Amino acid sequence: MRRISWLVAGGVAGLGAARLAGADRWRLLETPAVPLMSFTPHVAAASLLGSVLLPRRGPAAAAALAGAALAATVVPRALRQPQPGAGGPVLRVVTVNMLAGQAAEEPVVDLVRRSDTDVLFVQELTETAMTRFKQAGLTDMLPHEAADPRPEGGRGSGIYARFPLTSGLTLRQTYAAQPTARMRFPDGGQVDLVCVHPHPPNPPLSRVKIVRWREELAVLPPPAVPDLEPPRVLAGDFNASLDHAAFRRLLRRGHADAASQAGRGLAPTWSPWGSPALVTLDHVLVDPRCEVLEFSVHPLPGSDHRAVYAEFRLPG
Repeated sequence: MRRISWLVAGGVAGLGAARLAGADRWRLLETPAVPLMSFTPHVAAASLLGSVLLPRRGPAAAAALAGAALAATVVPRALRQPQPGAGGPVLRVVTVNMLAGQAAEEPVVDLVRRSDTDVLFVQELTETAMTRFKQAGLTDMLPHEAADPRPEGGRGSGIYARFPLTSGLTLRQTYAAQPTARMRFPDGGQVDLVCVHPHPPNPPLSRVKIVRWREELAVLPPPAVPDLEPPRVLAGDFNASLDHAAFRRLLRRGHADAASQAGRGLAPTWSPWGSPALVTLDHVLVDPRCEVLEFSVHPLPGSDHRAVYAEFRLPG
């Protein structure tokens, strides 16, 4: 029992140390560390549980220490953050990953209708899925689009919008389509939109995949320059959680994670088995001057992701 207790405590402590040290940045450890980082909230909970259940004081203390350290990085995501007083229009967005076009279109269209969504970001968009969306009435509500479906079902993406779209930011060529557009509101205000879907660091893992994933996150645009550029919204399947060093580096450039701002940063959006969702890979990043009003996740039958809804007020 003593050996088992120390084995459990050592395991959670080791994972905690890897997260705190950003081990997914290190070449020798990145292959196992990248997928494991997604489960940091689970490790934090397991550590705190182990501190109570482990029968020996030494292992229990080690688990408690690891749990406390990880909780310091995880708990703030569940606490609503103070919001700036934005004076611009309210924008409602939804982002969905269609799993190579296999997800059901009706729940997406219903969510758009119920939430009065202004912009829908779609990853893994196929031409067949676009046809199904149209038949389900999506384009009646969001008539403007910037779509790039691909023959390879996992690489297409698109943006559907309530108001007119023009050319957006220029991004370099990436593994999957990442369309951009600029939307103009009836009052003349504008917002830049980016549908995000970097290369997934999926099994079988290799350093080539991880390097490409990290590079495609690194080249995503920073927030807009205040008073010179329209605010920017980056939404989609980032294939990364807040516990990945590459994603935290993106946030340090100035973006705000809408889920964390609303106290919903621990809401899971993806599972390797489809259901239940276990980790948070889908995000809506907004200008730090935005006032986040609401955030929620919703089931998406036929996909291994959940749909994500965010409502926020843009800066004036």
